[in-house]
Amino acid sequence: MAERRYFGTDGVRGRVGELPITPELVMKLGYAAGKVLAAEDGRARGDRPGVLIGKDTRISGYLLEAALEAGLSAAGVDVYLCGPLPTPGIAHLTRALRLSAGIVISASHNPFDDNGIKFFGGTGAKLPDAVEAAIERAMEGPIDCVASASLGKARRVDDAAGRYIEFCKSTFPNELDLKGFSIVVDCAHGAAYHVAPTVFRELGADVTPVAVEPDGVNINAGVGATVPAHLVGEVLAHHADLGIALDGDGDRLVMVDSHGRMFDGDELLYVIARDYQHRGALTGGVVGTQMSNLGLEQALSRSGIALERARVGDRYVLERMLERSWRLGGENSGHIICLDKHSTGDAIVAALAVLRALIDQKTTLAEATAPLTLFPQHLINVPVRRGIEWSNDAEVAKAERAAVAALGTAGRVLLRPSGTEPVLRVMVEARDAALAQLHAQSLAETIARIAGQRL
Repeated sequence: MAERRYFGTDGVRGRVGELPITPELVMKLGYAAGKVLAAEDGRARGDRPGVLIGKDTRISGYLLEAALEAGLSAAGVDVYLCGPLPTPGIAHLTRALRLSAGIVISASHNPFDDNGIKFFGGTGAKLPDAVEAAIERAMEGPIDCVASASLGKARRVDDAAGRYIEFCKSTFPNELDLKGFSIVVDCAHGAAYHVAPTVFRELGADVTPVAVEPDGVNINAGVGATVPAHLVGEVLAHHADLGIALDGDGDRLVMVDSHGRMFDGDELLYVIARDYQHRGALTGGVVGTQMSNLGLEQALSRSGIALERARVGDRYVLERMLERSWRLGGENSGHIICLDKHSTGDAIVAALAVLRALIDQKTTLAEATAPLTLFPQHLINVPVRRGIEWSNDAEVAKAERAAVAALGTAGRVLLRPSGTEPVLRVMVEARDAALAQLHAQSLAETIARIAGQRL
């Protein structure tokens, strides 16, 4: 796959005001996307294609929304605006409203001064690499404006939040409820602040919402799925049965039990997979990524469930799931896809799937994950300049081979470039945490020396 200028593993992302997240370039991105998506849509009735735009709670969302709207309108595409809504909510509404595409303005778990643009096709799935590449090619040309009579119109979807809330509730069995559960819901001051607590409350839970006061700059700041310690403290302080934490755009999930123990994406995916297997609803196996814990793979194997690894990124997980006609997949970061319920990763839907498993099996998170022992992982991000050929370096290859040989079958080594940052991720997994740290540090130091960087 040819190197792309703007798109990473999850859309276009960066610091606001710096390329590629500038008003000018985002308007060009909107125009190019409008042209490409209109061609992909292939409408036969002569009506204009429509694109839904949603966002998280970052202050820069207003700016980028306006730039995208202008570019899409110039391309002759109608725009539907729904305001702050979780990323999976945009995917659902795009499909439900029969639109050509959906656009999410969000940098997910990043700080507020970053932002990004990611796309869904009309089916509610992330765009394939080929379509993103076509958009990049279209961005090389100028912005031409269609005739005035053909300009796209803009309208607001006023009931977007309510539609998404009802969709989430529909994924939970009608015969079950959450009565008797006290749940802390940490929304990271993000896009789910006005929907997630309502979903669990309307299903019967006693809900304590936290981090639900976005001010444009506090998204993910010390809260949410990327800072689970905050949820742990809130669960213990409120003597709750469970805690649920989402990230800024609502597609990443972490859970905490009443004792303050945190459960990551691998553990939650295991709980859901075993429940699907128990109910006879599991088709095939489970798709993970290169970062999925070796302990998850071994625990699933003992239950007769295969784990296949895709590239890091939930859209690559989804691609493999579709290829195999499997229903479950996810990442250890908390992106979990239940394809029988939604076309993309959804933290609220995944949390409801976990809760269903606990209710059906009359168990707890600790009991449900008891057969699973995660291997310690040590991850180091090594700054690298674009163009560094680390993968062809003999010294790096030698150091990697030495680590793999030393770990044997009791560990893994993974080197991969980040799709969103100028870093090379060095991950070592081993039964012994000290051993994982030792080999990760050695590899990282070798790569940093070759790249002329300091750790």
